Amino acid sequence: MKKILVSECLYGGRAVRYDAKEIPLEDKLFLKWKAEGRLIPICPEILGGLSTPRASAQRLGDQILTENGEDVTKEYILGALKIIEIAKENEIIFAIMKQNSPSCGSKVIYDGTFTNKKQPGQGLAVEYLRREGILVFSEDDIEEAKKYLEENE
Repeated sequence: MKKILVSECLYGGRAVRYDAKEIPLEDKLFLKWKAEGRLIPICPEILGGLSTPRASAQRLGDQILTENGEDVTKEYILGALKIIEIAKENEIIFAIMKQNSPSCGSKVIYDGTFTNKKQPGQGLAVEYLRREGILVFSEDDIEEAKKYLEENE
C-alpha cells in the first residue's frame, strides 16, 4: 500500500498549528486513507524545534520571519530536511500539505506583510519536497490526488 505524507494539522488529533488550534480535514476520501493507515502526519515546524503555540510566521523570499520580527528560517529548514528523510524512509507516493502555510503552502502563501494578504508561492517544506521530485497536493486537491494514486498504485 502506497503511503501519503500529510500536514499534521490536517490529520487531526494533535494541536500543532502556531495558534494551537486543530483544523482536521473531514473529506471522506481523506478519512478513508487515514483509516487504511496510508497517511503519515508530519509538522515541519514542530520537527524543526518550534513549540505550540508560537508566533505567527510568514515567508518573505528565502526567510521565514515571525510577526515579532524573529528569524525562524533555521528551524523551518531543519523541519523541511526532516520531512524529506521521513518521505524517503516511507517511500511516499505524494504529499498533501496545508495551503497558505510558510512551510506547507503549495500554491498560495501569505505575502510576508502580516496584513492577511496572500500571493502565489510555496512554503519552505513544499519547496524542499518538490526539489526531491515529490509531488505535492493541497487539501483542496483530494480528487486530483485520488486520480494520481489510482494511476500509480
